[in-house]
Amino acid sequence: MQIQPASFAFTLLLGFLAAVPYSGIDINLPALAATSATLGVSPSEVGLTMSAFMLSLAVAPLVYGPVSDRLGRKPVVAFGIALFVVASLACAAAQSLPALLVCRFVQGLGAASTAMTFAIIRDLFGETTARAKIANVVVAINVVTVIAPTAGAALLTIGGWRLIYMIQAAIGALLLLALVLGFAESARIDPANRLAPAVVIRSYIRVLTHPVSFAYILVGAASGATVFGYVAGSSLFFIGVVGLGPDQYGLIFSACSAAVMSGALLDSRLGRRGISTALVLTIGLTLSATASATLLAMTVAGWAQPAFVAAPLMMVALAFGMTMPNIMNATMQPLPDIAGAVGAAAGSIQITAGAASSGLVAVLFDGQSALSMAAVMAACSLLALLAYCLLARRAERRIHSQAVEAPAMIEGATVISEKL
Repeated sequence: MQIQPASFAFTLLLGFLAAVPYSGIDINLPALAATSATLGVSPSEVGLTMSAFMLSLAVAPLVYGPVSDRLGRKPVVAFGIALFVVASLACAAAQSLPALLVCRFVQGLGAASTAMTFAIIRDLFGETTARAKIANVVVAINVVTVIAPTAGAALLTIGGWRLIYMIQAAIGALLLLALVLGFAESARIDPANRLAPAVVIRSYIRVLTHPVSFAYILVGAASGATVFGYVAGSSLFFIGVVGLGPDQYGLIFSACSAAVMSGALLDSRLGRRGISTALVLTIGLTLSATASATLLAMTVAGWAQPAFVAAPLMMVALAFGMTMPNIMNATMQPLPDIAGAVGAAAGSIQITAGAASSGLVAVLFDGQSALSMAAVMAACSLLALLAYCLLARRAERRIHSQAVEAPAMIEGATVISEKL
């Protein structure tokens, strides 16, 4: 029985699918030490499993996107989830770190297919409805990020780190069943389109050379890098410098995730009231840049009390929830025929930028302050605001003016020809 696209169940399914990559990171965080003890390696070496997972998340969508444009979203996502299930079981059975690294990479390859959920939304809904749907998916993702670490810790206590991977496989199997039985193909497939390397390359050239889509990809990458900077730096500061316990830090992390959800819900409500994407993005990106700059100023001034640091982080999270649905929607809007390739390029570039920003925070961390986190967040949030104002808005205005001028030119030419 197919699930209707307008239903809550459909939105919930898309939300759970989109959350698979994030759950693959967060649910395993409590198990790094236990995994290292079992495999006889250091926790830092087990941390490479996160890097392997994120690497495949960045690379795989570049293949999935064009394939889904030619063959459809459903077979691509179904293949990816099936691969995720098999790889999760292989992770649970791994007896060495190299084997676990390979399995985690393959698990990420499967999870990356769920990046097509945003293309599915673009296939089925108009601009305003798509914006609301994406906001709901963002909410679902953050619900999972709040629950996943606690769930991982509970599973670790009950049955060890291998049980965590087995549960991931079970969840993936349920999602695969729901997808196969309840999901109808959303893409409008042209039988004349061929899946050839030259066609794939042309699709990505169109994405990277389209002034509006590429500008919004840059905005999304800088915004995502801001949040990745927070994720990497907050634990270093609150646990390593301030000395908070994992439970206390978990409350701060959960509060920031709740702020992201609040921002997404706020954007959905603003969209229903007719508030434009441009206004929401201007407010949200300005709020993010202001909060990050405030955090940097307080850090430099030595006001490093946990509450003073947590408040700007929550403002950045709120702004991210407000802006990301609009950024994703605006990125795919100009190129609906290759929405899969657009979403893949956007996701890959965002994850790469996020990995770079989190790595920079870790490398520059001085062990005494939140300076590296604050500086990276301030720089990335400012880049996001500048990319929107100087690139995306200008490109949109230029295309709009060209669209207005073209009919006038045609009409003028028609008048002249009639007079002749």
